[in-house]
Amino acid sequence: MSDRAMLLAATRAYSHLRLRYRVGLCELPLALLIAGVVVVRPVLLQEPLFLIGLVLHALLLVAAFLVPWEKLRHGAYIAIPLLDFVALGFSRNGAAELLPGLSFLAIFPVIWLAASGVRPVLSFIASFVGPFLILAAGPLLGTEPMRQIGTALLLAVAMATVNISLRFATLNAAHSQKRLEVSNAEVHRLQDEKNERERLLETILDTIDVGLVALDANGNRTLTNRQQRSYDVLIGDDANDDGASHLYAADKTTPIAENRSPVARAAAGETFANYLVWLGPKDSQRAVTTAATAMTCANGQFSGSVIVSNDVTDMVEALSAKADFVANVSHELWTPLTSIIGHLDLVLDEDYDLPPVVTQQLSVSRRNAERLYALVSNLLASANGNASVHLRPTDLCGLVEHSIESAWPQAANTGVTLKADMPDILWTTSDPLRIRQVLDNLISNAIKYSPDGGTVTVRARKQSDAALLEVEDTGIGMSPNETKLVFGKFFRTAAARESSIPGVGLGLSITKAIVDSHGGSISCSSQPGQGTTFTVKLPLLRSDEN
Repeated sequence: MSDRAMLLAATRAYSHLRLRYRVGLCELPLALLIAGVVVVRPVLLQEPLFLIGLVLHALLLVAAFLVPWEKLRHGAYIAIPLLDFVALGFSRNGAAELLPGLSFLAIFPVIWLAASGVRPVLSFIASFVGPFLILAAGPLLGTEPMRQIGTALLLAVAMATVNISLRFATLNAAHSQKRLEVSNAEVHRLQDEKNERERLLETILDTIDVGLVALDANGNRTLTNRQQRSYDVLIGDDANDDGASHLYAADKTTPIAENRSPVARAAAGETFANYLVWLGPKDSQRAVTTAATAMTCANGQFSGSVIVSNDVTDMVEALSAKADFVANVSHELWTPLTSIIGHLDLVLDEDYDLPPVVTQQLSVSRRNAERLYALVSNLLASANGNASVHLRPTDLCGLVEHSIESAWPQAANTGVTLKADMPDILWTTSDPLRIRQVLDNLISNAIKYSPDGGTVTVRARKQSDAALLEVEDTGIGMSPNETKLVFGKFFRTAAARESSIPGVGLGLSITKAIVDSHGGSISCSSQPGQGTTFTVKLPLLRSDEN
């Protein structure tokens, strides 16, 4: 134990004593010194004055321990150090010839009076008068020369100075102690607040249905909430007989290597989002999408990471069910469409001498049946996650003209004006059937979402190394947040639902799949009530492809 620790322990032990024992301990050192003087100079017992002083010291020591000071008026115990001056006066003057320096023992009652803090004015006066009378009694009684008065005065001044110094030191110590207590109270308050915030944070984190893990710079977990612990149980090694974790890729069957798990990737400093994994045994798997954000300290070094996990099993299964529904419906349409197209081909290819009007109507039916067949094929491809294309040199402007021509009846019925702004020819490397689908879908949507009339403008131009296609309308528009979701399967805007505009929300997802399969891009910009613009970029025809 260090000296400081021992001192603190002694101080705490002393403060827990009863007042009479503390008073007695304060008086004990002076009494022991006087007893030591007797042992060293036993001849002093022959001096009457010294004997009187010795008896007084003994009585004062007994009184210090036995008097119930805690029941008396506060500060009554200072009578002991005041009477010590009297006892020292007798002891010193009885031993003046053998021990003239005995008067310096007055320092003990002086220290006691100053440290007690009781009646500071009386303490100061007693610290001056007491030592002065102890040393000046001899000259005043004529037993010592008068020059001793000067020494007595000097001793009194010194003792009074000690009293003042100790008084200020005691006040400073009390002030420091008070500040320390205030500081400790503030520390305890802040600690309580910290603990309360930690409990609140833990309660909040355990309440939310999102798993959360916090890692330090070494990849060790510093925080894990209740939901994440439930995910850990699903992954746990003890649930698998072969020792492998129940952590699988998006296909639900391929085990994920330990170093590719979300926590391992985050511990390595990776930042990622929408990382889909499956947890648990194969008969009770849960789909969880994970994201991680790496943290860095001031110098840019990796300092930890936070990983969040969200159970999306219901959403994944719902999307899968929708995809299965689309595939099944498309497949059911495929057979009758094939039959319709086949019979139309037979009628048109044979020489039945049909009237021109009937032949024209059958041709229109076959053309639209072929378009419907292509759409069903595209639905099947979308359900399977791909869209096949057959690239060849294609005039984009010619496709635009045909699409606008086909859309005139729909536009006329809703009072929409169709405009085109494009060059005579714009060659691209694309699949004309698929791009025609893109144009028909975008123009049809532009007309459909302009229920109160307006203008639909189709622009095509060359921009750098790409062909730029824009379809702009002045219709109902959509919010910026909706433009981010508009290419998702089965997505429909709030305005479309409220206006009862027909549709299932598949057209734009199919359009994007077609554009992506061409190596192009499609974007959307819109404002509510101000219309919408879809921009498609397609690769231009290179000179070596002519």
